[in-house]
Amino acid sequence: MDVSEVLAAHKQKFKSVSVEGKIIPLEFDLGLLTAYDQNPVDEAALKKNKDEYLHELSRDNAQLLFNEIFQLQTISDDNGVMAMLPNPTTLLPREKPLPKPKPETRWEKFAKAKGIVNRKKERMVYDDNSGEYKPRWGYKGINDDGSKDWIIEVPAGANPMEDQYEARREAKKERIERNDKRHQRNLEEAAVATKMDQKAVNKGDRPNMDNVRSLKRKEIENQILISKNSTASAGKFDTAIKGDLKPKGIKRQFEPNVAADLSKEKAGNMSILDRVVGKNGEDLVNVRKAIKATKARR
Repeated sequence: MDVSEVLAAHKQKFKSVSVEGKIIPLEFDLGLLTAYDQNPVDEAALKKNKDEYLHELSRDNAQLLFNEIFQLQTISDDNGVMAMLPNPTTLLPREKPLPKPKPETRWEKFAKAKGIVNRKKERMVYDDNSGEYKPRWGYKGINDDGSKDWIIEVPAGANPMEDQYEARREAKKERIERNDKRHQRNLEEAAVATKMDQKAVNKGDRPNMDNVRSLKRKEIENQILISKNSTASAGKFDTAIKGDLKPKGIKRQFEPNVAADLSKEKAGNMSILDRVVGKNGEDLVNVRKAIKATKARR
């Protein structure tokens, strides 16, 4: 059975791997699997049949890229044969700006000043009591507070009637609250330090921790004054506290509802009436002033 004609027809369906007609050689960045074609576009072929022209151009450029990939060094593993791509040469812009360095905490500053180096500790440690390896912290950790002990020795000088289990739980709660307060303080100081760093960068100076603390104190004082003014009386009838902050600024003065001197009240009401309708009721509208206001609006 002669199948040469069938093979020839099947071969004609596939184009050759060699691509010709490229005046300017393509530039390749195999690290990014990219090919750059600097050849001019054939406008006549593009207008005649745009889809066919773009299809042929993409096929030829992709074939040239694959030819370059097949010339690279290859390795074999369970997944098959793979090509060793080189490092990319094209510099791509970042989608987002570079992350800003986190400000140092108090412990980090202290350790840096004293030359203390943190050493990574192993996760599992040996527990002599149980004879097993336990996590250094966390669930079923070796740093257990001892609340699950079946018996607890009363410390020297402690009340023998005190519940030692409850005392351990309260001590653990206090440690957690103390650590949370320190963590919150570090976050607040870091936020203020970031603001000071930005101002120092703009001015070309170096931030000072004394300025950081003073700025933090001012922010707290402003928040206290805002909370005091949130009451119905704007803090006027609130209970005074020793050492409390007093708001600075213009203080509003209100006349009493029942006037002691009726002549002053009458004079005040007449002055308001004169400003509204004019003296003796003659000049209801100031014509000159109205004309000036109309021209200013135009």
